Amino acid sequence: MNQKTLSIPSRRDFLGSACCAAVGATGMLSTLGSLRLMGAAASTDQGPQTPSRGGAVASDFKALVCLFLNGGNDANNLIIPTGSGHAAYQAARSNLTIPAASILPITPRTSDGRTWGLHPSVGELRTLFNSGKAALIANAGTLVYPTTKTQYNARSVPLPPQLFSHSDQQVQWQHSVPDKPASTGWGGRLADLLSAFNTSDQISMSISIAGKNTFQIGNKIAQYAIGTGGATTLAGNTSTVNPTNLDGIRFRAQKDIFAMSQPGLFETAFGTTSGDAIVSADLLNSILAAAGTVTTPFPNTTVGNQLRMVARLIAASGNLGLKRQIFFVQLGGWDTHAGQLTNSDPVTGAHANLLAQVSQGVNAFYNATIELGAANQVTTFTASDFGRTYRSNGDGSDHGWGSHAFVVGGAVNGTDIYGKMPNLTINGPDDTGLGRWIPTTSVDEYAATLASWFGVSASNLPVVLPNIGRFAKPNLGFMTG
Repeated sequence: MNQKTLSIPSRRDFLGSACCAAVGATGMLSTLGSLRLMGAAASTDQGPQTPSRGGAVASDFKALVCLFLNGGNDANNLIIPTGSGHAAYQAARSNLTIPAASILPITPRTSDGRTWGLHPSVGELRTLFNSGKAALIANAGTLVYPTTKTQYNARSVPLPPQLFSHSDQQVQWQHSVPDKPASTGWGGRLADLLSAFNTSDQISMSISIAGKNTFQIGNKIAQYAIGTGGATTLAGNTSTVNPTNLDGIRFRAQKDIFAMSQPGLFETAFGTTSGDAIVSADLLNSILAAAGTVTTPFPNTTVGNQLRMVARLIAASGNLGLKRQIFFVQLGGWDTHAGQLTNSDPVTGAHANLLAQVSQGVNAFYNATIELGAANQVTTFTASDFGRTYRSNGDGSDHGWGSHAFVVGGAVNGTDIYGKMPNLTINGPDDTGLGRWIPTTSVDEYAATLASWFGVSASNLPVVLPNIGRFAKPNLGFMTG
């Protein structure tokens, strides 16, 4: 069968994914969840609908956009001490030091007595911060309970298992329950809880532009993965099925095969989810085409292209019948054990290039939400596996724990650092060793603040974040409205 671009897996890939899920390969995906992932969360009983043009963003619409920095961002060079603190920073970081003259100074509304600046590659983020549209989140990370250095050393409180492991910390960050197996992510639980806001379920409210992820796995709402150009589907045109149009014949035949009754469970599931995926892709692509283009220029980068598609999906939210959307985008390359510098220069090196891509892409995306009239209704937030060591290893930095993040949007209570910046002393009160900071803000607190803005009541926060009651600040205050 000569098929062009398929949005569905091969039968072998499908069975392999489902079987791996069934035996708990990652501990996160159930067999049913895997099947639903591949078929998206679309209801196809009514078949594809003809979209209307010009669907506007509803006044009560809200979207969360998770930008995951895969590999562990060296956030010690995102928020940098200035003034009298720079000399100690330079002594600890050695060749990773950003020179004082290159740092972009900021003036947070709340002071801890120290002065701070941002990496020179994030000028756009600094502008958003100064204009009140961005906030910084200090020393956040996975925690089972609040933890001090004394407790860490004595192991007197439970710690997240497999600290400093990429795969474990990525999963724990995205499901937020490090002390027990979890079958869903906190973004998925958020979608399950608030899906009633939406007037249609033909296309999932949880869309990933970066493939499968733990964050968006739900019990009821499944994530739908698409590409930067839209949903991929079978190529062809069923309107021209005739003896001289072999492409159209093949296209129609494939759809008919998926719709046929199958002899077994997996064959039936494969055919059903494949057919559903085709219908969902056709519907989504037609709605995206009807919604028109977003004219705000985006950089032609991994982050820029993913966020451009998110902006297009937000523009189409009215025609999709969605008043709540959750998106996942991702940029890799942050595991900078080596090559963090280029020609021994931290200002223009590999890490600097990653930060510039994020800053420019997020800034373009914020401008696009202004174009769409939805700046106050869309919030972008960053996360990463973990931070990195304060001490240089000579060519980069190694796996850490607590890290800094940022949040951008019109509803952000910006121009401030939320949470507590660590004591930047190697082997000091916040260090487990080598400058691996013990988080003072939990993922739960960070996520709960976003969930509350998104519409979750205080009484329902434990549904989304089961461990939130262990932490002192279920609302860090960086969101308004």
